[in-house]
Amino acid sequence: MATAVSGLSEPQVLARTKDRLFTDREDAYVVADTQFAQQRWLDDTPIEASVQATLAPFNHVRVGTGYPDLVGVQTLSTDLLSVDRLGDRPPLIAVEAKGYTGNGGVDAERGVVQAHDRLNEANVAFMAAPRSGISTAARTMARELNVGVLGVTSDGSVAVLERPRVVGHGSMDAASAVRFQASAQGVADQNFGLNHPKNYIAVPLAVHHDDDARDLLASHVVGAVDGAIAGAAFLNLIETGQGTLTLTPLGREVVRFALRTVGDLDAALQRFEDWQRSRKRFIDIAPQWGQLVRRVVSDYPATERLVDGLYACHRDGYGSPSLVEFVEYLHALHPEFTIELFLRGDEAVRQQVLTGDGDLRRAELTDGSVYHSPTVFQLKAMYYHAGIVTDRGAEPSNLDPETDEWALCDPLA
Repeated sequence: MATAVSGLSEPQVLARTKDRLFTDREDAYVVADTQFAQQRWLDDTPIEASVQATLAPFNHVRVGTGYPDLVGVQTLSTDLLSVDRLGDRPPLIAVEAKGYTGNGGVDAERGVVQAHDRLNEANVAFMAAPRSGISTAARTMARELNVGVLGVTSDGSVAVLERPRVVGHGSMDAASAVRFQASAQGVADQNFGLNHPKNYIAVPLAVHHDDDARDLLASHVVGAVDGAIAGAAFLNLIETGQGTLTLTPLGREVVRFALRTVGDLDAALQRFEDWQRSRKRFIDIAPQWGQLVRRVVSDYPATERLVDGLYACHRDGYGSPSLVEFVEYLHALHPEFTIELFLRGDEAVRQQVLTGDGDLRRAELTDGSVYHSPTVFQLKAMYYHAGIVTDRGAEPSNLDPETDEWALCDPLA
């Protein structure tokens, strides 16, 4: 990665810091601020394509009173922290980066102050800057304020100059979007590979049965067994740790429902075989099971915000908003969450749709290809089958965001 004439720029520092802090782990998710998705940096110098590719995806996430350059969730290695005990949940990490400016200076002390402010919501805060531009005064201030200091060199190495302590979890309103993505239930990956919820609620029945769960799913429910198991895990019906499938409390409730409603697991699984390849709305052809599905998907973390947003739309006179209208409306209420849930996370899409300040470019929302398939297709289809929304989902390639309707079946008065 090339360096600027006067030294490492802020985007370069941030890219190397991300490489140092965040690895490709199941408990990790990180976004860079949308200002780094633009073609040029604040002093009008270009941001290299390699730097943007490293920093993607982008979002404008408020933490404390401002917007960190980098915010993410991951369990950190002990060499980065002053204590070994991290607690059960991976910490929320905020990073403020500083680079050489046009006048040849590095405002490291300001970066420490900004990073300290993020501790109002984050668990760990770092200030990263070119190592040669970090003064003794900045390091002393960082120690006093519990801010980690990372020194970046032009050869790509990152030294841990000051180690912070992990602080307790505070308010997570905006940063909850990042925590959601880092959880097993996030939508960053293709989590819901199947668009009918019956395929997921059958999994606890097969797991609890004495016969092999995968064979039962393949013969009675769906050929895409891996997709059914993955979706059941995302819906918190099963746990898949250490190569075994075990029921969660919610999964056990599904089994109890089946036994109470049908009588035994074999008869329940036969029902699922009868429903194979049916395109009819599930809650219409199997009302009791449809209500069970509604209960399960209502526990999915994104559902409450989506339903509340649709209700607010209805209350404000948007009875049947299009996808574009709903995304605009929800973004005004929960901007960070809306971006993570609806927009694909790759660099080109976030650059296309978001301004440097994290605002939406409305015209770009009319392009179906910018949307997450797990949300606008699979998740919406599940809501449709559960009787929550009026229309089923559509693949982004077939999606017309200006006519795709997002409306509640029962909006209430």
